[in-house]
Amino acid sequence: MDFSLPVGAESFAEEVRTFVADHVTADVVARSLETGTMHDWGLHRALAQRGWLAPTWPKSEGGQDLSEIEAMVLLDQLHRAGAPLDGWITTMCGASAIRALGSPQQRAEVVAKVVAGEALISLGFSEPDSGSDVAAARTRAVRDGDHWVINGQKMFTTMAHEATWVLLLTRTDPATAKHRGLTMFLVPLNSDGIVVEPVHTLGGERTNITFYTDVRIPDTARVHELNKGWEFLTLALTTERGSAFGAGSSFMGTMGRMLDGTLAWAARTHHNGRTVLEEPTARRRLAAAKIDHEVARLLNLRSVWLAGQGAISDVEAAVAKLFSTEALQRMTADLLDLLGPEGLLNHRCAVAPSGGEMEHAFRHSTVTTIYGGSSEIMRNIIAHRGLGLPRG
Repeated sequence: MDFSLPVGAESFAEEVRTFVADHVTADVVARSLETGTMHDWGLHRALAQRGWLAPTWPKSEGGQDLSEIEAMVLLDQLHRAGAPLDGWITTMCGASAIRALGSPQQRAEVVAKVVAGEALISLGFSEPDSGSDVAAARTRAVRDGDHWVINGQKMFTTMAHEATWVLLLTRTDPATAKHRGLTMFLVPLNSDGIVVEPVHTLGGERTNITFYTDVRIPDTARVHELNKGWEFLTLALTTERGSAFGAGSSFMGTMGRMLDGTLAWAARTHHNGRTVLEEPTARRRLAAAKIDHEVARLLNLRSVWLAGQGAISDVEAAVAKLFSTEALQRMTADLLDLLGPEGLLNHRCAVAPSGGEMEHAFRHSTVTTIYGGSSEIMRNIIAHRGLGLPRG
């Protein structure tokens, strides 16, 4: 079997590497690590100028008509360079769903600003007391004439401090089953009654907790049908997990970057008269990391290819996400151990292996098995939808 990328994708990867060299500078990477805000407006607007923010969309809609595999190559190369892309990725998860299910006005105004690189969308799904059970949302939206009044709070609203809107999952009918009484709204984050508070994570990233007190919005801010928020959310999560934006390209890029940096360190570092790379134990550990990286690449490639064929790839995406994130945890832990004390040097140290990102990648890897669907949820998807096993 041929697991190589198509010829066009290989040449596109070279084009992306040239772009990366120009725009993903050491300052861009360092600033994101210092602040925890994984977004850079200069890089974001440069991507917009190329039509790469929505790479698979038609050119008439601001995209570039790229294949899903080419889009995966784009994200992989950017992540390999350590580019801060959280703002872009969360925005496209929301924008893709709005493009499919939003009103003509929302598609014309919101999506146009997104692909122009002028606006970001934050995702307001999770709540402090419900964790991964998103359907248990208690943030309430109560109708008042042609408007809605919203009260509640959301956790992990990443990029809310930079975004223009938050896609807010609310409960509009508490009398029905929890999946049926939900409605989605696109709420301007400059609305009265919204407070955004920072939450700095173990992995060094900034996310947010957001509070909504008597936030008044017009019915035109409602996205999709009343009490059909779960349908909209399912589409948004499919984008987050099944397309090039959510198929694990960030994990592949991080894995590749850490592996390349450790290989370079092993080739130049001497122990007992020979390089670390010549030591059998080190070679076995590096080989295991390389195998994990390659398996993750192939699983994600399959998921993205299926998405490009118009197939529903939720099971394949779950397999790819589950393996990639758990492999990232294994890899960063083992390579950090192999590097020894040098692995604990951070990005502020000029001589640190992998640019000092190994310890950051190790800390960051912890949360990757939680966001975008926890490993437990991924296993449930595989068991129920993939293997047909009973629930409960």
